[in-house]
Amino acid sequence: MKILEVLNKYDIKTDELDTFTSRREAFRKLASFGKNIAFAAIPVGLVVGSTQKASAAHIPTVLNVLNFALTLEYLEGEFYTTGINSPGLIPPGKDMAIFQTIEKHEVDHVAFLKSAIMSYGGTPVEKPTFDFTAGGNFTPFSDYEQFLILAQAFEDTGVRAYKGQAGNLIAENSALTAALQIHSVEARHASEVRRLRGLKGWITQAERGEGMPEVTQAVYNGEDNLIQGGVNVTTVTTIGADGITEGFDEPLTTEEVLTIAGLFIVVA
Repeated sequence: MKILEVLNKYDIKTDELDTFTSRREAFRKLASFGKNIAFAAIPVGLVVGSTQKASAAHIPTVLNVLNFALTLEYLEGEFYTTGINSPGLIPPGKDMAIFQTIEKHEVDHVAFLKSAIMSYGGTPVEKPTFDFTAGGNFTPFSDYEQFLILAQAFEDTGVRAYKGQAGNLIAENSALTAALQIHSVEARHASEVRRLRGLKGWITQAERGEGMPEVTQAVYNGEDNLIQGGVNVTTVTTIGADGITEGFDEPLTTEEVLTIAGLFIVVA
């Protein structure tokens, strides 16, 4: 799907693109966004009451996507809530302010998605039980570097996950608009977390970044794609492969995302 077609379809002006796609932009004012930023970025009115507007044929797909997104937001929300409440983990000052704001966004996303699901007549999935040690392989709540590593992996996964679901929402204006706006917030999170780790705010090729363990490579596989809209971009620009891949986030399928997230979900 061509992103400009989506933007044109829903009357999103090109001079407003930074609201939706800000991967290259540092999340410089994250800590001062204010407590209502997540809901301000997601117009709840677009979804609430949309059951009457949506085609009955589309509702099951929309509900599947929203519940899929809710599962990811549960994971991120609990991760950050646990992190900011772990004494001595996150350095005070800038770092703590950043993660307190990110945590607020994720908690608000959970509440928003639950409301959206119910507005379509659906039932929100229950929150899974999470094991952020992944079976004893990580200690993110006693080791700040590991906390940052998992935060980067979760945020980079979230950006690709939302993009991967856009095609499933193309027929439902309200849900697609909301998903694109959550995607923008997640992209800002991803950029800031990467910068806290001393990395660029965006992904180059399929590189997971210095210090990221090999088990996180699944988050980055496929990001070295050079084909966009059926065109090999290297044939229409002098920009090198690194720059081309930095300009696009590649979608992840539902199965790919659940495989990544499944490392941290306890199966009863």
